[in-house]
Amino acid sequence: MGYSVGAISAMNVENRILKPKYFIPDPWTNTPTDGSWWSHRIGTAISQAVNDNAQSRLSFSSMVSLILGLVRFSQPKHYGLYLKLALGSPGKSWRKALFLDLFLHDLHFCWLRSYKPNFSTVFFNAGAYIQHHYFFNARYAVRTNQENPDWYVKAKDDPFAEMLKIYDKILEDYLDSKDANVIIATGLTQVHYDRLKFYWRLRNHAEFLELLGIKFLRVLPRMTRDFLIEFETEGDALTAEGVLRKIFVRLVEGDFEGTPRQNGRSRETTSLFGEIDNRGKSLFVTLTWAENIHKSMEVVHDNGILKLKPQVVFVAIKNGMHAEHGYAYYQGEIKKFAPPDGTHVKEIYNAVMRYFKSKNI
Repeated sequence: MGYSVGAISAMNVENRILKPKYFIPDPWTNTPTDGSWWSHRIGTAISQAVNDNAQSRLSFSSMVSLILGLVRFSQPKHYGLYLKLALGSPGKSWRKALFLDLFLHDLHFCWLRSYKPNFSTVFFNAGAYIQHHYFFNARYAVRTNQENPDWYVKAKDDPFAEMLKIYDKILEDYLDSKDANVIIATGLTQVHYDRLKFYWRLRNHAEFLELLGIKFLRVLPRMTRDFLIEFETEGDALTAEGVLRKIFVRLVEGDFEGTPRQNGRSRETTSLFGEIDNRGKSLFVTLTWAENIHKSMEVVHDNGILKLKPQVVFVAIKNGMHAEHGYAYYQGEIKKFAPPDGTHVKEIYNAVMRYFKSKNI
């Protein structure tokens, strides 16, 4: 539309900008950066770090890129925060997520001031991650009888409160900017679950599909349990869907807490992939098994039986789930274009466009 645009980690957004000031996609979206050296190095590093987080794997190249990015773009006033988060992150993965959001902010704030685009957006994911995985520990925000296991997160820890403190530091920069037109919006809000729900992720998506004998072009891991499989034909996708829908987790006596005794016999129970969306030549699949997984558990499929534990990695215990109600805050001249309370989230876009139309930029 002729406006200059910058975007960092905008959720699910493809790069269709003709001349971006800067563009780094979110870690789960396979789309090009703006092509600059910094964007390519940092975007690749972040994608690798986030997608391999469940296996605590950070490549040497990614580590070098992130260190260089920190040296180049981090604000001196945040050095102490970075150090505190880094030193306190072993065994407390939420601090790694907060570290990344703080870095994305410093990077975005630097480029926002340097390139001065007409419109810029940045998306922070640590808040959603912390609510998903540690909401039961938010003792000043949530009232629930549910408790996370001590091996997962200590009762004295409150990741939610830590998140609020870091986000206050981030928001300070934008809200203190002179004459800034700012919109702060939640992606969604969350409410807590009424039970513990385990999240698992395939260790190697392509290798697992090959073990099942599925013919595919490529597989693209998405957030946590989700992945997208692309096929050459709709027929291949339909065949693969049939295979995936018939995969069940088989429980063995004594290997699953709370499972009734079966007199030495094993039994088939829940599907491993309970959500499969056929999109023609692709399948969007979610690994929906939500209980603990022990070493003797098996998956039964057309080509035989596989031990389940070696095929997956533990991601987290789910604490929070999405709720439709959200919030948006407007500051500056853009405020007079804000829609009334209760309108659909798409009205944020319309508010932005009405603002630009009034400026004839």
